[in-house]
Parts: sequence; structure tokens; C-alpha cells
Amino acid sequence: MDLPALNATLNATSAVLLTTGWFLIKSRRIQAHRLCMISAFVTSALFLISYTVYHLQAGAKTKLFPGTGFVRYLYFSILIPHIALAAVVLPLAIVTLRRGLRRDDARHRRLARWTLPIWLFVSVTGVIVYVMLYQLY
Repeated sequence: MDLPALNATLNATSAVLLTTGWFLIKSRRIQAHRLCMISAFVTSALFLISYTVYHLQAGAKTKLFPGTGFVRYLYFSILIPHIALAAVVLPLAIVTLRRGLRRDDARHRRLARWTLPIWLFVSVTGVIVYVMLYQLY
């Protein structure tokens, strides 16, 4: 199985679910929003499992970015914040989801304003990193 492609697909799916969930809450469709956001969380959890399995299997044989010049700088300018924010988004997502499920709406909304853009950034840049690493070269 091509785990990097699966990981990119899971990231893309999370991005679509997050965006859909945002539109749903803006139109006050709370139940549909809740379903989308839980689905995004589950999809991201599946990504985390798949990503871990891939790196445990690949070990030191993970693919290194072969590009040079400007494209190399571009790749790392995307990869570095992607990694840093990926570490931050998991606890944010857990707390945000918990507050939403408990209907602690005011605190959920305040945290979700930070969580959503970070989570969306991580999901979208995950797909970009995959394309740059596995599809450009």
C-alpha cells in the first residue's frame, strides 16, 4: 500500500470536512457541523496512525527532498511550519472538540477560531508537501 498517498488523501479529506463544517456552522446547521468536525477528527486520527506506521516501516529510508535551488527553499518554507503546527494542532483539536461536544459553546467558539485555521493549514500543506516530495520528482 502506498502510505504517503493515503496520508495525502486523508489530509485532503480532513481539509474538505473542516471547510464544510465551517460553512455548516455559519448557516447554523449544528448537527451537520458536529458530524463534519467529528469526521475530520477521525480522519486526522487515521492519518496519524498511517503516518506513524509509514515512518516505523520506512525508518531511515524515508524519501528526502531531491529538489535544488528555489524549489528546495519553497519546500522547506512549507514543511517547517507544517511540522511545527502539526504538533500544536492535536491538543487544540482535542480540547476544541471536547468543548463542542459538551456544548460549552462560548469557550468552543473562542478556541475554534484558532484551531480551525491551524488545522486547515496543516491539512492543506500536508497535501502540498506530498505533491512536492512524491509527484514533482
